[in-house]
Amino acid sequence: MKVNIEIDCTPDEVRQFLGLPDLKPMQAAVMAKIERQMTDSAAAFAPDALLRAWLPLVPQTPDQFKDIVGRFFRPNTPNKPEP
Repeated sequence: MKVNIEIDCTPDEVRQFLGLPDLKPMQAAVMAKIERQMTDSAAAFAPDALLRAWLPLVPQTPDQFKDIVGRFFRPNTPNKPEP
């Protein structure tokens, strides 16, 4: 003998029938916190923030850039007085 019982109900109705707690408010709160943390962390990965973190010696003004390039191409000999 075979007996088939088909019950048509939603997951919420089954949860309530079995006496299980409703976790939707807790899940929403946890997801909101995770979303906040992700958006806060995303600011650290902005291109300008990455450049500031990885390349702290990058010149900030054109004069600083000119000075760095000038030092790079200057010969490494000690300064000799000109005749």
